[in-house]
Amino acid sequence: MNIKQLIATAAVVSGLAMPACAQERVSIGTGGTGGLFYVIGAGVANVINTHLDGTTARAEVTGASVENIRRVAAGQLTFGFSSSSTLYEAATGTGAFDGDKQPVAGMAYLYPAVLQVATIKSTGVSGFEDLAGKRINLGPPGSNAAVLAQRLLEAYGVFDKSNVEFLSYNEGVTALTNGTVDATVVLAGAPTAALIDLDAQEDMVLLSLDEVKMAPLFKEYPFYQPYQIPAGTYPDQTGPVSVVNDPATLFVKADADPALVEKLTASIFDNLAELGEVHPQAKAINLADAPNMPIPLHAGAEAYFNAHKQN
Repeated sequence: MNIKQLIATAAVVSGLAMPACAQERVSIGTGGTGGLFYVIGAGVANVINTHLDGTTARAEVTGASVENIRRVAAGQLTFGFSSSSTLYEAATGTGAFDGDKQPVAGMAYLYPAVLQVATIKSTGVSGFEDLAGKRINLGPPGSNAAVLAQRLLEAYGVFDKSNVEFLSYNEGVTALTNGTVDATVVLAGAPTAALIDLDAQEDMVLLSLDEVKMAPLFKEYPFYQPYQIPAGTYPDQTGPVSVVNDPATLFVKADADPALVEKLTASIFDNLAELGEVHPQAKAINLADAPNMPIPLHAGAEAYFNAHKQN
């Protein structure tokens, strides 16, 4: 065999071998390394790597919901994490995406992220009506927590922009304990670290919503959901607390390959016990709630959920 024939043969063999060795690379948009999106996203990547042959998944550190949506829509990430509200706004071209609809589709509801409005007994605040004229920390500026908290306070007629602060969750707890503010909010799964710390230091009071008063808010913003924090979630919490849920979700690009999306969905939801080991909040992820998305499901995810409907 001459040199030309050897080269030609090697090229054919190489061409045949490459598909067998090729790895499907999956990038997952999460959030900052200190946040829950990244922690659970790293767990999702590990589950995919363990159970989906021929696939290499990696959790990418990002600026969370808005960045994830723009990068998934641009084809820079395979799928991503987002709050329900931000995902809805992206799909409808509203809010942060005003007039700029993004080509995204739902993959799965993950776990509740609830707006917890906390005060302490010494303030005398026991309900939302008592917040009139009080100083309130709404959470980090521009955050989903701040947006939702303002909408909630407006529903009760107690929002006053001259009486609000925009502090981190931990800073808000410190401000509450030193008397700088009378109430502070946290948007996260319950229990959450900042409020566990507050409850250990003070007689914490979680404010409970009137669901009748909140009905117009849920109608106007269909991506929000009513939710109850069970009694005893925090030591000083003696009864259930009604709150607003802005769930954490997974999403993909609208035109993503249905076969790939179905396989990715299967690798996650067929191994929930393993995923639940990465963080207590991951234990809340379940098959029954998974299709409950604020936007239409991608065909690949829908195929998986339809095949695994629970009776």
